Amino acid sequence: MSAAAIELVGVSKQFPGVRALDDVSLRIAAGACHALCGENGAGKSTLGKLLAGIETPDRGEIRLDGRPVRFQGPRDALRAGVGIVHQELAFCDNLSVAENLCLGGLPRRGPFVSRTDMARRARAQLEAIDADLHLDVDKPVGELTVAEQQVLQIAAAVGGGARIVVFDEPTSSLSQHEAERLYALLGRLRERGTTCVYVSHRMPEIFRLCDTVTVLRDGRHVLTSPAGELDESALVQAMLGRHGRQVEQVLPGGQPPPAGDIVLRVEGLSSPPRFAGVSFEVRAGEVVGLAGLVGSGRSDVAQAIFGLDGAARGRIEVGGLALPLGSPVEAMRAGIGLVPEDRKRQGLVLGLSGLENVTLPVLPELARWGWIRPAAAKARARDAFARLKVRVPDLDGPAVGLSGGNQQKLVLAKWLAANCRLLILDEPTRGVDVGAKAEIHALVRELAGSGTAILLISSELPELLALSTRFLVLREGRVAGELPAGADQASLLRLMAGVDETR
Repeated sequence: MSAAAIELVGVSKQFPGVRALDDVSLRIAAGACHALCGENGAGKSTLGKLLAGIETPDRGEIRLDGRPVRFQGPRDALRAGVGIVHQELAFCDNLSVAENLCLGGLPRRGPFVSRTDMARRARAQLEAIDADLHLDVDKPVGELTVAEQQVLQIAAAVGGGARIVVFDEPTSSLSQHEAERLYALLGRLRERGTTCVYVSHRMPEIFRLCDTVTVLRDGRHVLTSPAGELDESALVQAMLGRHGRQVEQVLPGGQPPPAGDIVLRVEGLSSPPRFAGVSFEVRAGEVVGLAGLVGSGRSDVAQAIFGLDGAARGRIEVGGLALPLGSPVEAMRAGIGLVPEDRKRQGLVLGLSGLENVTLPVLPELARWGWIRPAAAKARARDAFARLKVRVPDLDGPAVGLSGGNQQKLVLAKWLAANCRLLILDEPTRGVDVGAKAEIHALVRELAGSGTAILLISSELPELLALSTRFLVLREGRVAGELPAGADQASLLRLMAGVDETR
């Protein structure tokens, strides 16, 4: 048996109203890639934060190379050789690559920051991980792609001396091509002996990358097994429990129901250089899948429809009436809701409670003589929470304390409470577990069945194929074509990539 790089002995961690980890004992071998799996709220990210010094355990002991450690912060953990790559990217977008990589200790010459030394140190950190990128270290981080920012996080950890790296959903915001580059980088780190703790909901990458799998459920350790002795079915069963709810498989639906009246009509929508001349319709009861490669303009079009792009030009009609461009308030009044791809930056006010977040779009309906009616607000929130099975210890608890999956459900609950006639879903299941994904899929079908028009964006083609009644494909900011229900993945990919089928 390989020596243990990490050992947890009876570790527990509690937050207000939530027991995140309960008496967890675990061993992670040196040089291994060890997966942490479980439903949202199972305790995976909390365990990663304990290892990285972001949180401290209430009880129990963490050992590195057999020695007990207790970190007072991430800097302590990094000094001991533990770094973390967060699911939610955390950088100062207005600062350069070099400035971000050196924030923990800016190199100085006398009283002044040495920009020459800072650039040299940043390049060394990127070279330390053999990054297959040629980044300008003077470039602002806000101008980098998500994939490049993800590489920077790895450089900050490994280049800073980490020999143990926690990866928390590292591919949740990446395209398949970008994810492949990350897999290759992870392989190079392992060849150098780096121990990887890998948190992910994506089954294929777990079995592709990881030697060993640990399953947490409701904060408890329920299974550790070599990955080769499990399959996806057994892993899902361990995550949900033998008597847990049945997980709906992501399979193509049957014949779609007849579509109703036109809810959304888009004509000549343009916002150069992101997209131009986009025209399409969405009818009541339809789920129109908006497909395209990363950078094709999918999210840009969605945001323009919701009024978030002041430069957009063209015509948008909702229910036959023209919608003023560039006004989210008018979009909401017209019955449009947007679930954005970044729930923390765009979908929630993390400092507010679950109740306050859910009722934000409907405050005028809940007010009387300028005052919010608490009983009406709580009733609206409870109904939305119940439909989505949002797990919150208290309606008045802050959204920031919820797991990623419950935060995503909270964003959806907000628009359920608003009874939208058109719902735009941009990556609605990013970073959620298989159980929550099945619940969200069921909700999409239920909403469409009740007459809601839905515009669905997803980088997971099986999800898009399973839920959509037809497909609109964007390529380089323009509509490349449309495919009917029943289209296969190969046809979608060819249209997305601009491959001539006759070749």
